[in-house]
Amino acid sequence: MSESTVTAALSGTFTIGGDLPVNRLGYGTMQLPGPGVWGESSNPEEAVRVLRTAAELGVNFIDTADAYGPFVSNELIKKALYPYPNGLVIATKVGHTRQGPGRWIPVGRPEYLRQQVELNLRTLGLDHIDLLQLHRIDPKVPLADQIGELALMKLEGKIRHIGLSQVSVGELQAANEITPIVSVQNLYNLAKRDSEFVLNYCEKHQIGFIPWFPLATGALAKEGGALDQIARKYDAKPAQIALAWLLKRSPVILPIPGTSSVAHVKENIAAAGIKLSDEDFQTLSKAV
Repeated sequence: MSESTVTAALSGTFTIGGDLPVNRLGYGTMQLPGPGVWGESSNPEEAVRVLRTAAELGVNFIDTADAYGPFVSNELIKKALYPYPNGLVIATKVGHTRQGPGRWIPVGRPEYLRQQVELNLRTLGLDHIDLLQLHRIDPKVPLADQIGELALMKLEGKIRHIGLSQVSVGELQAANEITPIVSVQNLYNLAKRDSEFVLNYCEKHQIGFIPWFPLATGALAKEGGALDQIARKYDAKPAQIALAWLLKRSPVILPIPGTSSVAHVKENIAAAGIKLSDEDFQTLSKAV
């Protein structure tokens, strides 16, 4: 099957919050701004092409954040895809402040979170946000104040669903007592699975699990290793096999591989057409 015939639809679907169906293989925009996720894209025309190519190939779940740039990825999404096609779900995040390239500090004061939701709405050109995720819990602010403000904006119609990022099961449960949490975005990939317990909880409760840094393979991709051998078997790249492994790992997983290259976004989406055998899945799972 050639890359051009594979679309994200082959990854299967998941319904976020019970009413937002998306193709499971999405696209993350973190690599579109400049180095350190700071400043303008080095090639904004290519960034627009990447977004349009992803949409043309069936991606209808796009992940962004006000902190990416800041606002650079939001503005590129709007430039590339507005007016948005029916069924496109744009998930964004608030709660991280930026002090320069590679620098991130969480701020969860209610007035700040509200400001950033409003700025996301403006820069994306939306009247409501389908999925608003708290980018990080601010340890200096009571969780009830942070989640409570987002829940209030949900009541006001500015937010449809609320998610969390980089949290434990306990934090997820605590937030869920304040308002329904429909997604979790944690670091998780074939080589690094510290969030296994969180993933299992999400699967049990039908909460979408969005793994960030999904393409990391580390030493697993070395020549002659298990990942390299299986990639050759499927005539695929190691990163494609890493995505196929995630898609097989759990039906609630929504990988969002990011790239600033059209060729690479096509390659990532082509992973939707790779169906790992149970044996190969187990071999990779045990290789770490």
